[in-house]
Amino acid sequence: MIQPEEFREQTAVRLLTNVERASHLRAFVGLDGFVDEIIHVVDTRENAESFQRLPTILRLSERLAGAAGMSTNIELVTQRVKLGGNGPIMANALARLGVKITYVGALGYPTLHPVFNEFARSADVHSVCEPGKTDALEFEDGKLMLGKTAHFNEITWDNIQKRYGRDKFIQNFSTADLVGFVNWTMVPYMSELWDSLLAEFSPAKHDRRRKIFFDLADPEKRTPKDIERALELIVKFEKFFEVILGLNEKEACAIGEVLGVNAASQTRDGLSSLSLEIQKRVPVDTLVIHPVAFALAVSGGQVSVVDGPFVAKPLITTGAGDHFNSGFCLGKLLGFDNRASVLCGVTTSGFYVRNAQSPSMEDLAGMLRDWPSRE
Repeated sequence: MIQPEEFREQTAVRLLTNVERASHLRAFVGLDGFVDEIIHVVDTRENAESFQRLPTILRLSERLAGAAGMSTNIELVTQRVKLGGNGPIMANALARLGVKITYVGALGYPTLHPVFNEFARSADVHSVCEPGKTDALEFEDGKLMLGKTAHFNEITWDNIQKRYGRDKFIQNFSTADLVGFVNWTMVPYMSELWDSLLAEFSPAKHDRRRKIFFDLADPEKRTPKDIERALELIVKFEKFFEVILGLNEKEACAIGEVLGVNAASQTRDGLSSLSLEIQKRVPVDTLVIHPVAFALAVSGGQVSVVDGPFVAKPLITTGAGDHFNSGFCLGKLLGFDNRASVLCGVTTSGFYVRNAQSPSMEDLAGMLRDWPSRE
């Protein structure tokens, strides 16, 4: 196997030679949408303008536990307000990478919410209901996503047909190079939508198998029965597409538990073994697992593991996984193998958390050639 430095250089060259090709690719993505407030939790306030943030979730949990039986005050300071949701973040990142995007989801109805205006300038966007709201409490060891999603009850196949159009939806679903359905967990009627799509029509035959990407998005609050049904429906799309199922580390362990497979550890070897066992039970073309420090993809019993760039002080972490998904899907759309596609994914995510903005293809090549590491 070639050395990591040479592999990164080869991938950088391939990305730069595919800029024009990427501009002819089309993706059809949905169905969520959030207004995200990125928030720090105050530990100690020095004056009206200056404070020290609580650095870790553990520290917050200790403070909350100390308030049991009494009460306490937790001060939240908004750092920025931005477009959110697995779908909009992933689609927006793909647009930045040059892919033509059509997005249908919860972006404000009947009027687009202003936070999505910039997204609408780079993509063809359509909304079927009001967005959700997320307070994203960010810490050095992770984030807490406090979501309000009542409007997502309106994301149904019936409403999509009424507010967007059946023929338009079917046309995009049947012809896009990439279809993406994300945030199944928070969209209550997503499984019913998938069931309707599978039952009502079949996409037209193509010269090559198009790709469809699924992201369940932290299914902890859904019942095992719901999760099993969703996985069964996802596998059925293999009849029409090359199916990619994306999971982060926590999601992979949760899915494994539902399927009766426990991760031996969260190491590379442990998650590689878990990925193989999950794919045996959920036989999609490609299964992807992306922890923080590395990521892996498995197809046909072969696991590809790639380390990510080291970012000591992330500017933002909310949306990092969605950026990984966009980079990975770009690689697959360009015909890269799993290893190169995972490298595209970790680089896209790494650039985003380091710079708090989505990368272009040129940005990816630049990071691949100037790789952040611990040394």
